[in-house]
Amino acid sequence: MGGTAAGRWAVPADWPRRVGALVRGEVTPVVPRLSATVLLLRDGAAGIEVFLLRRRTSMAFAAGMYAYPGGAAEADDASPAYTAVRETYEETGVLFAGPAGGPPGSLAAQEPDDGRAFADVLARRALVARTELLAPWARWITPEFEPRRYDTWFWVAALPDGQRCANASTEADRTAWLRPADALAGYGRGAYAMLPPTVATLRRLLPYAEDGARAADVRDAAAAAPEPEPVLARVGTDGDALVVTWPGYAEFDIRLPGPSASGE
Repeated sequence: MGGTAAGRWAVPADWPRRVGALVRGEVTPVVPRLSATVLLLRDGAAGIEVFLLRRRTSMAFAAGMYAYPGGAAEADDASPAYTAVRETYEETGVLFAGPAGGPPGSLAAQEPDDGRAFADVLARRALVARTELLAPWARWITPEFEPRRYDTWFWVAALPDGQRCANASTEADRTAWLRPADALAGYGRGAYAMLPPTVATLRRLLPYAEDGARAADVRDAAAAAPEPEPVLARVGTDGDALVVTWPGYAEFDIRLPGPSASGE
């Protein structure tokens, strides 16, 4: 997917060809890979803030986009929530883990990032992942016409007391703590390139920020809500045009030139 342009995410140049091929039945959708990402929140002086990182322009997926810490599930991940905890540690150094057999929610002290794999950190200190400190926020699936697809669970969590975020990822070149409204304003100006799921999940934070909620309040509200329904784009035609729609998120709907307009 592309970036933003004056408050509108830019459509990749190859989408008309890919969407047209899917509409004509010439594409077998790739099975999406399970992944997880985390809206890591903290209580700032002016309200809740969310941690964002900018993916390097050399990345094969979402290059140059501002996004949340996260990544694809690994074979030994026990659940999407475990993937979220592991990826948060690997990309920010924040450790949602506590002593094995300890009370729910108990956390171990954060340790300096020394490059150890998450599983090694847990084993060395006899810790277990505290997945109960994260709550599901949203779920988006990459459109069927894309060659690289993910079934991504978005989780929300409050930054643990005494812990700090760092850019521990080789995949990001910049990080920032931003109020949701400021992040969206930057998107609107074209300063922060974001994909539709990032924009949509930031927008869901606005009512909490406006009501003065704390980071823990957001997590608790998400934990009490029903499991999120997956969002998957639909494709079709409207006259000579190709259309891509996201049910429930009309701001991202697009019209693309059909074969006659694109010269195919």
